[in-house]
Amino acid sequence: MNNELLKALELLEKEKDISRDTLLEAIENSLIIACKNHFGKSENINVELDVNTGEFHVWAAKTVVEEVEDDVTEISLADAQKIDGKLAVNDVVNIEINSKEFGRIAAMSAKNVITQKIREEERKTIYGIYSEKKDDIITGIVQRKIGTSYSVNLGKADAILSEKEQVKGEVLKPTERIKVYIVDVKDSSKAPKILVSRSHPNLVKRLFESEVTEIRDGIVEIMAISREAGSRTKIAVWSNDDDVDPVGACVGMNGARVNAIVEELRGEKIDIINWDENPAMLIQNALSPAKVILVQADSDEKTAKVVVPDYQLSLAIGREGQNARLAARLTKYKIDIKSETQAKESGEFDEIFEQMESQNDFDDYEEMDDFEDGDFFAEENDVEEAQKQEEE
Repeated sequence: MNNELLKALELLEKEKDISRDTLLEAIENSLIIACKNHFGKSENINVELDVNTGEFHVWAAKTVVEEVEDDVTEISLADAQKIDGKLAVNDVVNIEINSKEFGRIAAMSAKNVITQKIREEERKTIYGIYSEKKDDIITGIVQRKIGTSYSVNLGKADAILSEKEQVKGEVLKPTERIKVYIVDVKDSSKAPKILVSRSHPNLVKRLFESEVTEIRDGIVEIMAISREAGSRTKIAVWSNDDDVDPVGACVGMNGARVNAIVEELRGEKIDIINWDENPAMLIQNALSPAKVILVQADSDEKTAKVVVPDYQLSLAIGREGQNARLAARLTKYKIDIKSETQAKESGEFDEIFEQMESQNDFDDYEEMDDFEDGDFFAEENDVEEAQKQEEE
């Protein structure tokens, strides 16, 4: 019987990841409760458990009296002296209780206590495992669709992928393996509620962290990210080592690294740009692949005026405004984009140019980075080169 108990404890310990001490404590409490249900009280009950052998004994501490009034807590002097002839009135003697004597109701109560304890510890264990994984990615297996949500098995628990956290147009099939981002883990009386996402921007961030060694090592940092799940993501990266190209590191040889992420995201386009402390340069980079003539950024108001070549206006704005929208989210600037013709007709081009010229003598500078933060003006040959490339 004891060997069977130990085997059962070992199995529960492995399957449920619950410590043996916790399980033994549950058994001890269940025996005390069984005594209470059987005898009506348990204040004088003690349980001894051997963690190595599985041996257990239940004792009732009884006071020796001349005349017994409560046979649960008292024992007559005559009966006590049959156990030990030296015992006297008011001495306390431990009487072993045979657990087989417990009634059906008492035994059922004991079983319920153990079951409840196992469930409680299992819930705590699962909560601990997945709460540590919050804000990280994990591979799950699609189980089934529940209404507009999906149930995703994460190994030891099921998570909920709600409609809000799904990628629009993405159809998931049962048994399919997918990577998800753990948004939140909520504890509850039944089981932890794990909320996961396929549309969260940090899913892309974590995928890059797992795919790009330089990011894991802290050489390359992801400074900002904006995403329209299923369609396009813009990510700004920075290198702490002048010898490491952050964009090149993220792209990988022949695009291997970024392509692996694109494949996981089922074809979602990813623009990787260089981060720049100068907001105007950052905005110019963020509007890639469009070429920019001029940027004037107001860091106090978080607004920017951008002028692009006429032939680049639609590219800068993007389909349904997506490129401009993602650039605005990435830089956290409200961006007003105008074509060169529009800016000149409205007088804004000359106005912005004069403002920038009053702050900087363009003839004294050959490098863009020499302009004040918030200003960017492309050299004429840069725009001409871009136009030639576009025509080709």
